[in-house]
Amino acid sequence: MTLRIGQTRVGAAWVGEGWLGDVTDLLDRNPSGLDLVVARHMSPGATAGTAQAGLGWVDETGGAELSLPGLILSRTGQAPKPVKGTPRWTAAVLGTAEALLTGGRPTVAAVHERTGLSTGASTNALATLTELGHLRASSSRGRNSAREIVDARALLQAYATAATQQPVRPSIRVGVVGDLMAELEALGKQWDALNVTWSLTGVAGAALLAPYLAQVTSADVLVDASTPAELQALARRSGLQVLDGGRVTLRPFPTAVSRRLSTVIGDTRVAPWPRIFADLRTTGVRGEEAAEHLREVMMRG
Repeated sequence: MTLRIGQTRVGAAWVGEGWLGDVTDLLDRNPSGLDLVVARHMSPGATAGTAQAGLGWVDETGGAELSLPGLILSRTGQAPKPVKGTPRWTAAVLGTAEALLTGGRPTVAAVHERTGLSTGASTNALATLTELGHLRASSSRGRNSAREIVDARALLQAYATAATQQPVRPSIRVGVVGDLMAELEALGKQWDALNVTWSLTGVAGAALLAPYLAQVTSADVLVDASTPAELQALARRSGLQVLDGGRVTLRPFPTAVSRRLSTVIGDTRVAPWPRIFADLRTTGVRGEEAAEHLREVMMRG
């Protein structure tokens, strides 16, 4: 679309939520005459991406960066109010999306078997994803009837946005000395011996699936605990000290399906890659870049 600001014509394009991936997808299409990117809320990675491409941006928070002949605009927007996750993206729908993005077939029987959700929950989750436009239903009926994913990248983007809008879960930070990944592997063996389910997510998880950052200096670990007291009890059992500046963050699994779909690489448990993708996008510019690298690696071909 073309905007007119005074005597200046400005080529603008809408990129939806405003993540780095949204901007990258736009630039990959190589649109002509583009000056301005418009979004709901530009992330740090997205603003860095537009700056590198020589583009301006504006979002619905009131923030903007634009430099054109005779026009310079720089404005900090108001931080968006926390958005409640849409009720349609329940834990079951999030888990079903994870199952489909990691290779599960979009049938009731396959989702039930892969996620552990009940048949009814699997049916409702697939129906919701169909209504949201992410699945295309066939004409057949029954628990083995097939659907197909309309656009896997669009499903991933919608899943990641919904995942980050879920209520904030409790977390604690603990201190770890020495090589971080080696210490995490040792802690994992200890947790395995204690029958504690755990998985790496974020930067540490991505380092095992699709290495991008030269060094991992902090880690997020999903553990089978749901309250601050349970997290602190696990830290004590593990010989870990709760520390505000600790390099390891312990937090509960967001859903039972995320726990079930975790995989093992070597001796280390890793969360489902869509969950890692969603968590990476909230860790700054480098995290968003690592998320896009992870997406490209896991969805290649």
